[in-house]
Amino acid sequence: MVGLRLIFSAILLLLAFQEATSHGDNPLSRIAIHKSTFALTDLASIKASPSVLGLTEQNSGWVTLEYSNPIPSVDDWIGVFSPANFSASTCPSENPRVYPPLLCSAPIKYQYANYSSPKYKDSGNGSLKLQLINQRSDFSFALFAGGFLNPKLVAVSNTVAFSNPNAPVYPRLAQGRTWNEMAITWTSGYGINEAEPFIEWAPEGGKRQGRGKKWKTLEIHLKEWYSYKLGHKLFNGTCIWSQQYQFRASPYPGQNSVQRVVIFGGMGKGEVDGSSEYNDFQPGSLNTTKQLIRELNNIDIVFHIGDICYANGYLSQWDQFTAQIEPIASTVPYMIASGNHERDWPGTGSFYGNMDSGENVVFWLRLCSMYLQRTGPSSAQGSLSGIFSFHRYSTDYGMFRFCVADTEHDWREGTEQYKFIENCLASVDRQKQPWLIFLAHRVLGYSSCITYAIEGSFEEPMGRESLQKLWQKYKVDIAMYGHVHNYERTCPIYQINIDDFLHIHLLISPHC
Repeated sequence: MVGLRLIFSAILLLLAFQEATSHGDNPLSRIAIHKSTFALTDLASIKASPSVLGLTEQNSGWVTLEYSNPIPSVDDWIGVFSPANFSASTCPSENPRVYPPLLCSAPIKYQYANYSSPKYKDSGNGSLKLQLINQRSDFSFALFAGGFLNPKLVAVSNTVAFSNPNAPVYPRLAQGRTWNEMAITWTSGYGINEAEPFIEWAPEGGKRQGRGKKWKTLEIHLKEWYSYKLGHKLFNGTCIWSQQYQFRASPYPGQNSVQRVVIFGGMGKGEVDGSSEYNDFQPGSLNTTKQLIRELNNIDIVFHIGDICYANGYLSQWDQFTAQIEPIASTVPYMIASGNHERDWPGTGSFYGNMDSGENVVFWLRLCSMYLQRTGPSSAQGSLSGIFSFHRYSTDYGMFRFCVADTEHDWREGTEQYKFIENCLASVDRQKQPWLIFLAHRVLGYSSCITYAIEGSFEEPMGRESLQKLWQKYKVDIAMYGHVHNYERTCPIYQINIDDFLHIHLLISPHC
């Protein structure tokens, strides 16, 4: 490793609490929207402007709300709804394990009416600015009295929409099956019966190299920068384009160069306008993404190892998250792993079978389709059984081999995942790739979290018993986990014994 320069970064934030369990709801995340009553009156009003956003192809925009209520209260609040018609009568039947508020009638976010109008209680008049992102449908705003527990609908606004709500947005890069492939996915409102999705790319400053269908990986060449655009070709021949993005080709296995890697878990998402959402666990995630964007020229690849956005069943929050990370994920590979808040749900084959994901599984699988194609024979063909199988993969990045495990499926000896992990660790050429890194969401190694300490295990149940002999046999350098919202680092350790020639365990799940 003579002459090798490695910059290996992690987002490390200390916590006030150590918890391995699911988070508690934000106090503003308890709106009993299912108990709402109608109290519409001509004396109350709410107006939103402008009514059309994205006229110059922006993926987000700000609206100004002007509202009045003849009987104002400090408990009055404003909900943002999408689609604009938020009638509960349109809700499909829900899973019996899901409790109100139901997905289709819940506000995507909300704010107190006096948030930016401190004299609202006295005057009954107020104004508020909110940011909207393009998420494939129109919006409306509703003024409620009665607080969160007994909401009374007193006024509904006009409709606001993006000029093209179906436009391709929020691209996400990922390493392909080999080092010289890049996979790109994105979000769009066009169905396959309306338009053909494709990607157009070219070396930076060069001629167009080609087009590929959505999810198709692009073959790239060493050290080159590439520009790319997302497109949809309508059946009338019209092409709908995204803005232009760029990325740099990944280093080949063994390449002796600066390789800057950021790894963290449990980030979440937040609203830049100060509003709140259901399951609003991590509003401070905005600080993390802002720092990543600020340092983007010094980052080559990101690993977000589980508990991605804590949507817990609310689809709009996946849109919020992908919009929040767009400047990062559209520029460098944004690799992810499966956490309990994405995959843990009864009856879906998850290892623990709890309800941590809030029936989030389908949304999670749609987001992760690019990774699922690379996780082995069971899912290589993209079959339904494969998609619900495993989310585990390996990827090579210059001097690094990353083995990413799925802690929401069985990893113990004799399982398919155990075989996968051993093959990943055993197949690397340590002369070319001296750094062997093991990543997983739940703590399969060591943690002093109080929950584990009380159990006397200092690990996730059944965590390291099968795996530690593999880490030792194949000389894993570092194992990193999320889940416990803390930063911890062990000495080199094996079977609770410290030895300088063994591997180190890190917890890198920030409490944002």
